[in-house]
Amino acid sequence: MELILASQSQRRRELFRLIGLEYTCIPSDADENVAFTEPGEFVELLALRKAAAVKKKHPGSCVVGSDTVVWLDNEIIGKPKDRDDAYRILRKLSGRTHTVYTGIAVLTDDSTQICHEATHVTFEELSDDLIWDYIDTGDPMDKAGSYGVQGLGAVLVKRVEGCYFTVIGMSIPRLCDMLKNVGIYPKWQNRCAAD
Repeated sequence: MELILASQSQRRRELFRLIGLEYTCIPSDADENVAFTEPGEFVELLALRKAAAVKKKHPGSCVVGSDTVVWLDNEIIGKPKDRDDAYRILRKLSGRTHTVYTGIAVLTDDSTQICHEATHVTFEELSDDLIWDYIDTGDPMDKAGSYGVQGLGAVLVKRVEGCYFTVIGMSIPRLCDMLKNVGIYPKWQNRCAAD
């Protein structure tokens, strides 16, 4: 069964490669405007919507969709609109703990699996100079919460409580469990499928 990642996220593609999955990347054109409920349900709904948009064009495949949001003070913090917005977001996160929610949907012709993970991230106290130096790298501009924990943004983070990969863009343990349920294993792990 062909495995398809319904995402244009470079970070999610890197995670799939990291664990040795053979896959095709087909970005989803799903409408991401949804009425907000709560962050866990929100990311699950968007993950499902992204996967379903690709799945309907690729019968017989297994499609994985995902969505990530940063949650603080009862609001979603998305990607920054510009440099000033990135500064505002990083200043708000400075010295505080926020929660990163990532939803995963795995769709086949016969099954639908949906879940989410929540991981708490605590930031260091950030100086204005550090914030602007980080913004100058361009790294925050395409990321929810204006940072990437797996790259230059690692210097901003004091502590991660929960699944580190959730913060990057998808919980690897949860994804592997969901794929195992439909008979898909990383290439190096194929012998487990026969056990």
